[in-house]
Amino acid sequence: MADFHFQGTSALALDAKGRLTVPARHRELLTSLAGGQLTITKHPEGCLMVFPRPVWEGFRAKVEAMPLSASGWKRIFLGSAMDVEIDSGSRVLVSPELRSAAGLDHDVLLIGMGNHLELWDAARYAAAEAKVLEQPMPDVLQDFSF
Repeated sequence: MADFHFQGTSALALDAKGRLTVPARHRELLTSLAGGQLTITKHPEGCLMVFPRPVWEGFRAKVEAMPLSASGWKRIFLGSAMDVEIDSGSRVLVSPELRSAAGLDHDVLLIGMGNHLELWDAARYAAAEAKVLEQPMPDVLQDFSF
């Protein structure tokens, strides 16, 4: 698989049916990388993870290899995973179960996270980001050069 990276944030809106229009800057990559085949699942921080199918398959294999002590997390990641496709209108349907789990209503953010995307409720993300900014910078970033 070619080297690729998703980055940046897109402010979007879910339509009345729970569909999200995939931004053009991600659509081409998702189409070439995965033929428009995606998998969406829950993230531990209250958003959704959106994977191109080949990336999901690697993530799924790592989750499946987790020990029994992680069975609760396996259930969360694998049990909530939904395979979806980018339709002819460049939209993806986010299931009611996943929308509810992530508190998605209308205004959402699609955030590039390297090999996958995160889908956040806009207000929930603003609150999560504010909490991060209130905390001291982690040690791993202390010597990071900006």
